[in-house]
Amino acid sequence: MMVGLRTLTYAVHDVVPYVSWVYFFHAWGFPPRFSSVSGVHGCEGCRRGWVESFAEGDRVRAEQALQLYRDALGMLSDLDGDGYKTRARFGLFSAVSDGDDVLVDRGDGERVRIALLRQQRVLHVGDPYLCLSDFVRPVGMGEEDTIGVFVAAADRDIERLYTEDERFAHLYGADEYRHMLCVTLADRLAEATAELMHLEVRRNFWGYAADEDLAIGDLLQERFVGIRPAVGYPSLPDQSLNFVLDGLIDFSSIGVGLTCNGAMQPHASVSGLLLSHPEARHFSVGVIGEDQLENYAQRRGMSVAELRKFLAGNIK
Repeated sequence: MMVGLRTLTYAVHDVVPYVSWVYFFHAWGFPPRFSSVSGVHGCEGCRRGWVESFAEGDRVRAEQALQLYRDALGMLSDLDGDGYKTRARFGLFSAVSDGDDVLVDRGDGERVRIALLRQQRVLHVGDPYLCLSDFVRPVGMGEEDTIGVFVAAADRDIERLYTEDERFAHLYGADEYRHMLCVTLADRLAEATAELMHLEVRRNFWGYAADEDLAIGDLLQERFVGIRPAVGYPSLPDQSLNFVLDGLIDFSSIGVGLTCNGAMQPHASVSGLLLSHPEARHFSVGVIGEDQLENYAQRRGMSVAELRKFLAGNIK
């Protein structure tokens, strides 16, 4: 049966500590080492010392990273002051695995089949070919397992600051740099919301890691128990699965819509599964063959032609 369904709302300042600055700077073309500015004390002396710690040939780039970080913090402060929110919705369901599928009890006696894909290449000889269903207790093994489904998003109006609503033009003006800064920060806020939501799920709502006590840096390195595979990412590459997850937890309840191709709107949204198995880990499905595509289409109840467009990056 369904264990719980809940919506969480956060202020911007609630989720900023969980922002992954590595991915923020990556979106702007900076190597990971420049994201270390986020760990530097905010006084001007410390920040100047950070710039000077780079080799002379990298200091111009470091100056640019420092200015970008200053601008990002300023925008986050403005967004927080103007009352923007982020939201997450999750459901915890009884579930069992059935081969490469997970059967989810939606709470009315009916099971929803989430068809998944198995890894086709491994890095080392002897490694298992993984599927996310491997981390859910198999059907017929007695007690059922639990699985989580989630969606998280930044306030839709954040993405509209420079595109649709002239009321917000007073914040920074209509220049392209500020627009891109807004968009990349909205993406990070959505991911940070998922991070904070997952923490609360592990410690409180699901409670399978009630004694977890990790620093934020460890959280961002995913050193917690369990995983949070997101739709569109290597272990869950089929974006059309959003339709299945939406049917379980209702994305629209936090303002997230789906296009005909399963893309989420606003763009600053993330969805996926929550798995608690202590050995669960991320992997890449990789390239699949026609036989696996046909098998997957049958399990999804969709045509091969339909699924081919969703899995273009995974087909030979």
